[in-house]
Amino acid sequence: MKNRFGGRFRAALLGGLLLGAGLVPAAQSIKAIPALPPRSTLPPPIPPTPLPPTPRPPSTLPELPPVSPTPIPFPELSPTKPATPTRPTLPTPTIPTPQSGLPRPTDPLYSRQGNLQTIGLEGAWALLPAVLSPVTVAVLDTGYIASPELAGRVVGGYDFVSDAARAGDGNGRDADAAGAGALAYHAEVVGNIIGAAHDGRGMAGIAPRVRVVQVRVAGVDGLIDPQDLADSLRWAAGLTVAGVPTNPNPARILNLSLYADFIPLTRCDARVQAAVDAVTARGTLVIAGAANDGKDAAGYSPAGCRNVLTVTSVTGAGVRPGYANWGRAVALAAPGGEVGRGLVVSSLSGVGSNGGSGVRELNGTSFAAPHAAGVAALLLSVRPKLSPAQLRSLLTRTATPFPGGQCDPDPARTCGTGTLNAEAALRAALASSLGK
Repeated sequence: MKNRFGGRFRAALLGGLLLGAGLVPAAQSIKAIPALPPRSTLPPPIPPTPLPPTPRPPSTLPELPPVSPTPIPFPELSPTKPATPTRPTLPTPTIPTPQSGLPRPTDPLYSRQGNLQTIGLEGAWALLPAVLSPVTVAVLDTGYIASPELAGRVVGGYDFVSDAARAGDGNGRDADAAGAGALAYHAEVVGNIIGAAHDGRGMAGIAPRVRVVQVRVAGVDGLIDPQDLADSLRWAAGLTVAGVPTNPNPARILNLSLYADFIPLTRCDARVQAAVDAVTARGTLVIAGAANDGKDAAGYSPAGCRNVLTVTSVTGAGVRPGYANWGRAVALAAPGGEVGRGLVVSSLSGVGSNGGSGVRELNGTSFAAPHAAGVAALLLSVRPKLSPAQLRSLLTRTATPFPGGQCDPDPARTCGTGTLNAEAALRAALASSLGK
C-alpha cells in the first residue's frame, strides 16, 4: 500500500510481530519589690548621765571659715542587659538534594532497544543536571492516541486535515486531534520514541520529561495535503493561522516523519518552504525523515527544504538500508531499523496489548527522525536558548563517523555527517556557554 510517511508501507504478521516499513508535570514580666530599711544589729542605747551645768558661751561665736564638702565619687556601673532565655537547639531539617543524571531505565522493553545504545543514550542521561528546562516537541503526524507512555505530558493539539472525506472523523479542521484509521498508531510510536516515560513499563523514551503536542495532518489514507502541512507547521510553532486559535503550547522542535502528497517529487513545495522559513525565524527547529523510496531526498517536502534537519536511516552497523533516501539534503543518520529486524516500540494497538501496551517492530526513516528530535530536546533542556542553527551544528558535528567514512558504497548516496551521538552532543552543549 502506498503512503506518504516515507514511502511504501508493507505489513506482515511474522513471528507474532507486525513489521511495517514506511510510516517514515513571651518572656514573663518581673515587678520590682521596694527595698526595706535595714535592721539594726546594735544593742539598745544607754540613757546619758546628767552633766553639771555648762557656763554660757560668749554672746558671740568665733567666725569659722566655710568648709567645702568634698564629694564622694560613686563607682561607675556598667549597664546590664536582661538575661535572654535560652532556647533549645533544634536539629536542622534535611532537605533532599535533587539527583543529577537519569539512571538506566527499568522498562521491560529497554533490553531490546539496541537503537538507544547505538546513539549513546545512557552516557547522555548520566550527564543531565538535576534541574532541566521544560521542552515542548510537536509531532505532526496521524494524530493523538492516549498512550500511557506519555500520560500527563501530551498538551493541546489540533486537527489540520481540511478534507472531511479524508479526515474520517466526519468533519474537517477542528480542535480534536485524535487519530483515526489503520495508520493512527504512527504518531503514537513516533511520540513514544521521543518521550516515553521511564516508569518500569513498556519502552524507554529518549527525553522522558518532554511535553508533546500531537498535531494531525494525515488523513485515514495516510496522505498529506501541502497546505495542511504548511498551516500545521506555523500553528505548531505558535504562529498565526487564519481561522484557527493560536497554539497555547508552542513547540521548539517539530518532528515530521512524513512528506507532502499531491505534488511532484522534484523540489521543495513553495508553501512548505515558506512555513519552514517562518518557524525557523521564530526559533523552532524542523526535523524530518528523509523518506523510504531509496531515492534522492532533495525532491521531497519537507526533506528537501532549506532549514530542515533531514534524517535518514542506518543500521546498528552504520550502513544505509536499501529503503532509506539519501543525498545532499540529508544532514544526519539515526537508527531506523531493517526489514525483518525493526525497532522495538510500545503501542496500544501492538501485538500482545491485551488492553494495555503492546509491541511493534518497525523500520523506516519515520523512526530515525524522532531519535534526533529526542536528543535535540535533551540539548534544549540544558541550554534552552539554543537557536535552530546551533542545535543543528551540535547534532551534526558530534555525529559518529560512518565505518570507512561512508554509509553506502556509492559515494553519491550520502547520509549526512554520521550517526547521531547523544552523549557527544550533550557533552559539547554542556562545555559551551551558548544557549544558557
